[in-house]
Amino acid sequence: MREKILIVDDEADIVSLIEQAMTAEGYEVQTASEGTQALESLSPAPDLIILDVMMPGMNGFELCQMIRDEVDCPILFVSARQAEADRIQGLSIGGDDYITKPFSLRELKARVAAHLRGSRRIRESSAERSLLRYGVLRIDLKGREVHVNQRVVPLTAKEFDIVEMLALHPGQVFSKEQIYDRIWGLEASGDASTVTEHIKKIRAKLGSHDQNGSYISTLWGVGYKWERSDG
Repeated sequence: MREKILIVDDEADIVSLIEQAMTAEGYEVQTASEGTQALESLSPAPDLIILDVMMPGMNGFELCQMIRDEVDCPILFVSARQAEADRIQGLSIGGDDYITKPFSLRELKARVAAHLRGSRRIRESSAERSLLRYGVLRIDLKGREVHVNQRVVPLTAKEFDIVEMLALHPGQVFSKEQIYDRIWGLEASGDASTVTEHIKKIRAKLGSHDQNGSYISTLWGVGYKWERSDG
């Protein structure tokens, strides 16, 4: 899917120039000539916004402040206002870059590409942290689901919490007491023996989907650890 760029500027010639340059780079481009029109163009959210400062009605600084809590994409100011105070204001209110007019199209394209690369790295890093893979087993931390051989393993909330705790620290040994305190809390009225029962149930559920997998190891008298291997 092509990345979407929203250009907000009341100067038609500037908009046309940037639109042609961005389209030539393979981006999907949408344009707006003033703030209200730009607000209507935020769904679906763009991947990057090129924003003029001096526009009739709502100026670029005001628009940036209004939308920054709604969109987390890079916002690049392109403005004829060259004073240091303007550049500082643009960056301090949520802008990611500030380019002064007249500008080089080559530089603008390079900055756009750099900001989009950074956004992709952040998204990919976030997705990687939220998804753990161990052989045929996959743990979706955000969705709080465990999949084995692409089938959902029905875990209770506490069972998932134990799997998450161990899988996030592969090879590290946790005692029953450490697991109980972390999962049930220091104020819980039960005791650490319940961890043993939960581990048994987790192993049984994982084993019913992957008979050859061995994900949680017991170190007798010490505790449990998540195996680093694919099982």
